[in-house]
Amino acid sequence: MGSPYLFIDRDGTLIEEPIVDKQVDKLEKLALLPNVIPALLALQTAGYRLVMVSNQDGLGTASFPKDTFDAPHNMMMQIFESQGIQFDEVLICPHFSEDNCNCRKPKTALLTDLMRSGKVDLARSYVIGDRQTDIQLAENLCIQGILYTENSWPAIVTQLTTSNRESLITRNTKETQIAVKVNLDRTKSGSVDTGLGFFDHMLDQIRTHANILLDVKASGDLHIDEHHLVEDVGIALGKALKEALGTKAQIARYGFSLPMDECKAECQLDLSGRASFVLNANFSREKAGDLDVQMVEHFFKSLADNAEISLILSVSEGNCHHQVEGLFKAFSRALRMAVAADKSQQTASSKGCL
Repeated sequence: MGSPYLFIDRDGTLIEEPIVDKQVDKLEKLALLPNVIPALLALQTAGYRLVMVSNQDGLGTASFPKDTFDAPHNMMMQIFESQGIQFDEVLICPHFSEDNCNCRKPKTALLTDLMRSGKVDLARSYVIGDRQTDIQLAENLCIQGILYTENSWPAIVTQLTTSNRESLITRNTKETQIAVKVNLDRTKSGSVDTGLGFFDHMLDQIRTHANILLDVKASGDLHIDEHHLVEDVGIALGKALKEALGTKAQIARYGFSLPMDECKAECQLDLSGRASFVLNANFSREKAGDLDVQMVEHFFKSLADNAEISLILSVSEGNCHHQVEGLFKAFSRALRMAVAADKSQQTASSKGCL
């Protein structure tokens, strides 16, 4: 998977565009737009790569000599660099509209090599500019466009860094019909209906204590036993968590022990991208409500394998209901910690990815 890119216009988006001649050709004409530096820093920290894409009518001709362009442009770049802002590329079309070139926005020739490189994650990349030609460029690149308006950088940052980590997984087999929806950025919401009262109660613990949207609709061959349904819900929930987490950029990654009356339940969780599961439990009964306690291990193993996480669950001896519920609550709290934003670093791994 490639990286998210921002293809950003220059005049009118990064710096003020002179009303009269539309040319920033003197140092005294150079003025950064409000909040552009903190915005670009925040977007870089969120994982976006920056590319400047600009039309400069007649650059290098008598109407706009290159040396008059270079002084304010170089000063702008020095200011950005001094503040830690890095543009991967600065791409400029010097032609007039009547030249009918292939590189003038909204045409895409300036970006051909980059777009063919496989480096760009189209689904998470944007064009940002103050003109409809920028929005048309986005359409031509098959990515999203954001129209810059007066002092809208803070709103753009909010739009691009306030996640909507959501996934909907459906799994239909001859044995079960499962639909699981997850949104890690919505607070406690959704509903759970599996036909197993105690299992619903446990899934509700995840929804409540992870503080997420969790919507589960499940039906299946409960006339045989609960095995297939519990397993398939675990598989679907694991896949939904993996998809919702995306690149796992800027998350805490690790997450917990808690008391459940007389029991101590512990969860060690790592959103590592490597599937591993261990359960340390000696349940005091064979069933908790209408759920065979063997299904607890089966559920979490299915979830861990499909979410590709490392998961260790442990619970002391005690009341069986409390043992099982304690494990679900400990997992939920660990998940809540692990998916929380950690903007101090891009990825919580020395490898650079999870």
